[in-house]
Amino acid sequence: MSSEQNNQSYWIPLADLMTGLMMVFMLLTAAFMLRVEQTTTLVVKEYEITKRDMQMALQKEFSRDLKQWNAEILGDMTIRFNDPSVLFATGSSQLRPRFKQVLEEFFPRYIALLNSAQFKDAVKEIRIEGHTSAIWTGATDEKQAYFKNMELSQARTRSALEYLMSLPNVQNNEEWLIQHMTANGLSSSHPLSSKATMAANQRVEFRIVTNASEKMDLIANKLSKQ
Repeated sequence: MSSEQNNQSYWIPLADLMTGLMMVFMLLTAAFMLRVEQTTTLVVKEYEITKRDMQMALQKEFSRDLKQWNAEILGDMTIRFNDPSVLFATGSSQLRPRFKQVLEEFFPRYIALLNSAQFKDAVKEIRIEGHTSAIWTGATDEKQAYFKNMELSQARTRSALEYLMSLPNVQNNEEWLIQHMTANGLSSSHPLSSKATMAANQRVEFRIVTNASEKMDLIANKLSKQ
């Protein structure tokens, strides 16, 4: 047998081995990707079910109160308080008496619902968001008005959070609130629309952040280590 034939007889089994290994690698990769896709689908489905149930629970709990509070529940579970004349005086971070009354009626029930056995494991954060108009009397330009309103909106949400944490009916949940509640002043960065009035943009919102994305990241990390 010639040396050329010997080389061919050597390389053919090696090529078959490499092809086989490549097929195994491709099958393992496909199985891994399928598992990731299935797991992601389950997390997304769980999130959608939780979101639906939470939305329905919020509507059931507060639907009869929204009109008198001048509030609304949005499709992403955000509760928006709309009337600036009730919330704060112009340029002030001090809560008006009527807004204190509304929050006293709203917040203990809100926290009881979110901290219930059904939903507490799904809640990552409850954000109090303060929004202002883009106007600031005496500002020299839009940038200065933005930062003045940022300072005001941050002071307002902090003032609201301090008041909420002082309510007697939520003291049993104080530790949970410290872990989950945040105050966020957003100035005029999130206007409702280009056609919204100055008054409409002045609002306070309670926004729920779920842990769906956190779960997906955790699952992805576990899978990558396998």
